[in-house]
Amino acid sequence: MSEAEILVRVEGKVGRLTLNRPKALHSLTLNMCQLMTDALLAWQDDPAVELVMIDHSGERGFCAGGDIRVLYDSAGGDGRAAREFFFVEYRLNELMVRYKKPIAAFIDGVVMGGGVGISMPATYRVATERTTYAMPETGIGLFPDVGGGWWLPRMPDHIGIWLALTGARIKAADCELVGVATDFVESARLEELKAAIVAEPAAVERLLTEFEGDAGRPPLAAHQDEIAKMFSQGSVEAIVATLKAADSDWARQQLEVLATKSPQTVKVAFRQLQLGAQFKSFAENMELEYRIACRVTRRPDFIEGVRAVIVEKDNAPRWNPPTLEEVSEGLLDEIFAPLPPSEVWSPLP
Repeated sequence: MSEAEILVRVEGKVGRLTLNRPKALHSLTLNMCQLMTDALLAWQDDPAVELVMIDHSGERGFCAGGDIRVLYDSAGGDGRAAREFFFVEYRLNELMVRYKKPIAAFIDGVVMGGGVGISMPATYRVATERTTYAMPETGIGLFPDVGGGWWLPRMPDHIGIWLALTGARIKAADCELVGVATDFVESARLEELKAAIVAEPAAVERLLTEFEGDAGRPPLAAHQDEIAKMFSQGSVEAIVATLKAADSDWARQQLEVLATKSPQTVKVAFRQLQLGAQFKSFAENMELEYRIACRVTRRPDFIEGVRAVIVEKDNAPRWNPPTLEEVSEGLLDEIFAPLPPSEVWSPLP
């Protein structure tokens, strides 16, 4: 028998979900999303469970995202498996956002894509010195989904736009700065903290204060004003023009990074975040992201991006369209258009 992809159990008054695919950096499968959903539904009205804890086995990282290879294989066919995965994953994300009981997520190590989707809704998000957060989807022709359209535009000083377009990686101190992490605890103390929470879940806030460490100064603070100015523009083209006009080392670095990304999905992500900032509910945002996901995964840039970065690893994707200017508003309108009524995403009742 293969080992379970999610370890589900109740310890004391704590419902525990442990991601258990260490060799795949705990990348989410359809089965994992369904198991987590089933457990959360079972615990939400169970008085024996006071708090939910989400962590991972091993030391390699919390969750590197969704199982991209499965999505890639599906996109090369009829796309059905990809649509099913997104449908179930987004329902899990939305369920967590409105969950009535506190959730503590231990984002120790890599936190990307799908890992962001199952940690951002948590009440407590505990980072360590090993935490690395990113939404790197524009580098593979995808877009920052799993609620990225909701969380990213609500970060201070347009930092979320910068993260979405460039796929930049940030560490714990920056995670605290932008609200990704609520707490910092040294990784050596995590097991002790988890045991203390299991013993006394009602005291979780006091315990987090007692175990709180110092993440240091956030490096991003040195560029916060630049990001606020340059990434507040009304279009991707305007952002690029502003970066070129700045003529600083930092601005040139951002231009170099942006030049490697899919022009199509950079513009998709920009529009996604502009719309997401206006939504009144997380469910509205997820309905939109499902539309985008269904369309983007069938377009050439996703298949080409995964080929270049994950399958063949030549890191030389040939994007289509190849430039920002060639990504028309009409193409974006097609990607963002409503789905037929029978295919629309909906949250769990």
